[in-house]
Amino acid sequence: MAGWSSPAPDMIEAQLVLYWGASEYIASGERFTQLQEMFPGAAIVGCSTGGQILAGDVCDERVAAMAFRFEKTKIAVVEKDVDNDQCSFSAGAAAAGQLMRPDLKFIFVLSDGIHINGSDLVAGISSSIGPNVIVTGGLAGDGTRFQETLVGACRAPRPRQVAAIGFYGHALSIGHGSAGGWDEFGPKRTVSKSERNVLFTLNEEPVLDLYERYLGEEAEGLPGTALLYPLLIADPRDPRHAVVRTVLGVNRDQRSMTFAGNIPEGWSAQLMRGHFDNLAEGAALAARQAATLRRGPGSDAVAIMVSCIGRRILMGQSIADEITEVEANIGSNVRTIGFYSYGEISPHSLSGTCELHNQTMTVTTIAEAV
Repeated sequence: MAGWSSPAPDMIEAQLVLYWGASEYIASGERFTQLQEMFPGAAIVGCSTGGQILAGDVCDERVAAMAFRFEKTKIAVVEKDVDNDQCSFSAGAAAAGQLMRPDLKFIFVLSDGIHINGSDLVAGISSSIGPNVIVTGGLAGDGTRFQETLVGACRAPRPRQVAAIGFYGHALSIGHGSAGGWDEFGPKRTVSKSERNVLFTLNEEPVLDLYERYLGEEAEGLPGTALLYPLLIADPRDPRHAVVRTVLGVNRDQRSMTFAGNIPEGWSAQLMRGHFDNLAEGAALAARQAATLRRGPGSDAVAIMVSCIGRRILMGQSIADEITEVEANIGSNVRTIGFYSYGEISPHSLSGTCELHNQTMTVTTIAEAV
């Protein structure tokens, strides 16, 4: 692996550096230490992934990093332990509570992607800050292994961590967008038994039986192969409030499946599958939603893409298409970076409420209106 690209002289005084890479490249902490030496005054925050988005393409062998230097915006960083998914709500609430101030504008979150309930994490954050602070981010990844994910804020990355970055001040402008592009198929079913993010039955049938029937020989590769068939779940009281859920694990004895976010009983559920063109158009839609941010004429902006590992697996060598669509629709003078995740955090495109999403492309744009 080659060394870092040299930073521009005016970026040495950056306040924040975001970085991400495959677990095997960041676990030792060497990359963190190098960035700390390059940017001695910056908060260094990063995570493991299912691939890095850099220079219009996706790579696995490089660690991607971006430094941020603001004129008027202040930042603060907190990190919380997550011993198990039962701690997700409290970890989110505590992290956001520490960041809360009257001038808090935006929180960017990086979280463990295995030992976490993403829905509870987001709910905990929202409980501390209310509806007026924008929250985006993602769950760390581990490629297709689903064994261990790493997060680090101002120290070497470790498992079972949540990092949250608070951005403060009225000069900051934030845009956000999220979209999927998946197609539903098969009948709608009702979630007949679930416990938070563990789904037991749909229409009283064990959910693992259903997936094994649809996957056939591919069921041997669960949970990884289930990434190609996420669930669209919707509240029957408000069908517009629909989110996608992806599988993190299976329990063959209980015939249950664990998802990245909660699946409430009584909600409808429908299997989904993807088509390359639709997924790429979903990425374009997310970019167009995020491109509407306020900034000064000719000023730079950053776009952070957090997309789902399931999209990457399905699109294969065509995965660059969704990156191309984002860059074509995000506007001028926008620098891009991102990663493939086990869950995406962004406001819902209809309700505006921050949600955990799966199998989406989410785009966050950051600029200062100076």
